[in-house]
Amino acid sequence: MNTYGTLFRITTFGESHGPSIGVVVDGCPAGLPVDEVFIQQELARRKPGQSKITTQRKEDDAFKILSGVFEGKTTGMPIALVIENQDQRSKDYSHVENVFRPSHADYTYEAKYGHRDHRGGGRSSARETAARVAAGAIAKLFLRSYGVTIQAFVSQVGDIKAAHYTTLDLSKTEDNIVRCPDATVADKMIELIDAVRLDRDTIGGLVTCVIKNTPVGLGEPVFDKLHAELGKAMLSINAVKGFEYGSGFEGITLRGSEHNDLFYTEEGQVRTKTNFSGGVQGGISNGEDIYFNVAFKPVATIMQDQETVDKDNNPAVVSGKGRHDPCVVPRAVPIVEAMAALVIADFVLRTRTSKL
Repeated sequence: MNTYGTLFRITTFGESHGPSIGVVVDGCPAGLPVDEVFIQQELARRKPGQSKITTQRKEDDAFKILSGVFEGKTTGMPIALVIENQDQRSKDYSHVENVFRPSHADYTYEAKYGHRDHRGGGRSSARETAARVAAGAIAKLFLRSYGVTIQAFVSQVGDIKAAHYTTLDLSKTEDNIVRCPDATVADKMIELIDAVRLDRDTIGGLVTCVIKNTPVGLGEPVFDKLHAELGKAMLSINAVKGFEYGSGFEGITLRGSEHNDLFYTEEGQVRTKTNFSGGVQGGISNGEDIYFNVAFKPVATIMQDQETVDKDNNPAVVSGKGRHDPCVVPRAVPIVEAMAALVIADFVLRTRTSKL
């Protein structure tokens, strides 16, 4: 499917090396002021060519709104945005027209559809995520009226880890090219990514996302649990291999007496003394911070020769060419935020029908 969401829905379109990519946002309430400068800023955080530790493809990612906005406000009709591709180098992919790149979607797309766009991976390319970021920016604008804030940051590259988010000043996330709010750790991350790049290799990492001021009651009790939808949204992002929220996998080391989040009241509001639940209990938001981790694998394209097979099942060797990220996590930060915003915006609309 190329469509995500129930009430606040998006449909993305376009390929990495086609003329453009874009998104249609349907279900956004009318009357929302559309801050185009903010949308462009969000796209700039994701665009390629930002620094020495990202791909050197040059895309302005300038967008145009084709419909759904009049006199600076949403009309309630579908909002169509388009982003033109400017710096495609399709010839960089001519060598993989008939072979399958290891750990890419080449083989699976070919097996499923019998035909694939080998130029940068077509729809399987992370280029598609620019459309998500544009849509997510609109969702963020919608969530502003609820006081919801969404902040992601790079919390790990390789084996280099930042501290827990509660000890960090997340406003410093954009102060360095790796998007880690811990300056000392960020320098080590940048050094590692640059060393990996010079080795013609890649490295993976972790993005942590924190959602604050979420209304209580978002999420459904069984199949559409809030954390389940967040997991689905994050796992739909290219190169994501894992998702955990709250205490996550480390929670198995605790006893229930240690792990339970005890309730108390503060200024008439029910709160929890700890937040191992990650802001979600029974699949429904409880008003505490929602926080989760998203694991990204090392980028599959490496600048080295690798064994593979071709379309005729013959052994082959594929050489890494083109412009690719040595580590995807710095540019993944706004993508994670965008998908989180789309999930929360959708549930805000859905929860309006839950009771009289």
